[in-house]
Amino acid sequence: MHSTANAQLSPPMPQPDWRALFGWRRVRTVVIICTLLTLLLNLTYASLTFRLPMRVFGTGLVVLLAFGLTEQWPRRLPNWLARWALQVAAVGLVVPVTVFLFYKLGTDAGAPEFWKEEKRLFGFMLMSLSGMLVAPWTALTALLRQREAKVEEQAIDFELERSEMARQALDARMRLLSAQAQPHFLFNTLANVQALVEAGSPRAPQLLQSLTSYLRAAVPRLDGSANTLGQELELVRAYLELMQMRMPDRLAFDLHVGSGVHLLRCPPMTLLTLVENAVQHGIDPSEEGGRIDVSAELLGDGRCRLTVTDTGVGLQATGRGLGTGLAALRERLHWAYGGSATLDLSEVEPHGVQVRIEFKIEPK
Repeated sequence: MHSTANAQLSPPMPQPDWRALFGWRRVRTVVIICTLLTLLLNLTYASLTFRLPMRVFGTGLVVLLAFGLTEQWPRRLPNWLARWALQVAAVGLVVPVTVFLFYKLGTDAGAPEFWKEEKRLFGFMLMSLSGMLVAPWTALTALLRQREAKVEEQAIDFELERSEMARQALDARMRLLSAQAQPHFLFNTLANVQALVEAGSPRAPQLLQSLTSYLRAAVPRLDGSANTLGQELELVRAYLELMQMRMPDRLAFDLHVGSGVHLLRCPPMTLLTLVENAVQHGIDPSEEGGRIDVSAELLGDGRCRLTVTDTGVGLQATGRGLGTGLAALRERLHWAYGGSATLDLSEVEPHGVQVRIEFKIEPK
């Protein structure tokens, strides 16, 4: 019962791949080495014979077969025996055995055995020693290259896995930051609608219609997935129309959209964060209100520029800096563009604030 449980827990051994025994690279290496050995050993012969290349290439074929067989068989080895050692020992041992059989079987009928003839014995010894020197070192070199290739392949797989995990972590971080920003916009808008309805304003139906348009544009993006600038501009327009219904005499706006920007990818709520910040901290505190201009344009250096300019009270009047919304947006831009995006604030004369975002256009 105990042995059965161990057998079930043991990982299955890989099936032998017999096609790897005579792979093209292995065959090519054996052919090159056998050719060189044939040319070197032929220097000891008085005349060129066909027996020498037949013996050398035949021995090389047997060595290749031994190397491949011990690579996959036996399927299990004792703990004290490494497979690479078995392969090296195998190719070293089959050389003298194979050469002996070639010389033995190559002896003509009635002729004395080769070990009784000095020249043939010398040839046997020379070929055996040459093979026993070359074959193990060639096997070690092949095993080392296999190990290096495997390590390199594992490093590539690890890098791909690390990149995938980093991408997943980035997506999760982006979704978290977006999820933190979305309720902020929605709750502010609902609070504005509630105040107008409670005041009995005749503009309440129109405001509700604008809110419906805003939610129709915003709800499909609540999952936090990356959207396009065209979708972001649609959401910004719906939001500004909604805010204009709330304060028609105090807010004017315009959108300046350059050609080719609609399909560019951007983090969700990028422009809307800037516009909502301009309304809340620039236009609302101002008695006379103001104007908001939104622009999106392509620059000549492969970058895109997004600008939101308001003529509200300005930075000094409120003492505001980046604020929570803009600080979170800057972090989202950093995660989305790897630090290549910039977010800058500047004063507008005579009063107001301009926020400019620039980022590198990502290839499709």
